Amino acid sequence: MLDQFDKIIVEALAADARISLKELANKAGLSSPSVAERLKRLEERKVISAFTVELDPTALGYSLCAIVRVRPLPGMLHIVERLIQETPEITECDKVTGDDCFIGKLHFRSMQQLDSILDRLAEKAETNTSIVKSTTVKRRLPPLD
Repeated sequence: MLDQFDKIIVEALAADARISLKELANKAGLSSPSVAERLKRLEERKVISAFTVELDPTALGYSLCAIVRVRPLPGMLHIVERLIQETPEITECDKVTGDDCFIGKLHFRSMQQLDSILDRLAEKAETNTSIVKSTTVKRRLPPLD
């Protein structure tokens, strides 16, 4: 569990991973050394696993996004998993229960590029693709309570 200070720190970092230690200390109402120690403990406990940057794929030319459900053919699970991991356009993927084994998010520049990506999987898996029209909820933290 997180106390009130840890919650402030985590929320501030989620909003801006580049925030300075001094600013973070001001937001939490603590000294910089106290915040540094708390950060160290949050990392040791694996509450914080990375400090990262959020990119806008459209600024990089990836104007299209899709959600792809992938169902490997019999005996192809590990091969399909490796193919997914080796496909850089697939920016997120979860292994799930249910009819499909994987649900991935991919960014691409054209429908031809989407076809090319899906063709790599076609011999080893069935796919079902939905084009993303808009994002209702951006990636966010779960409740910290």
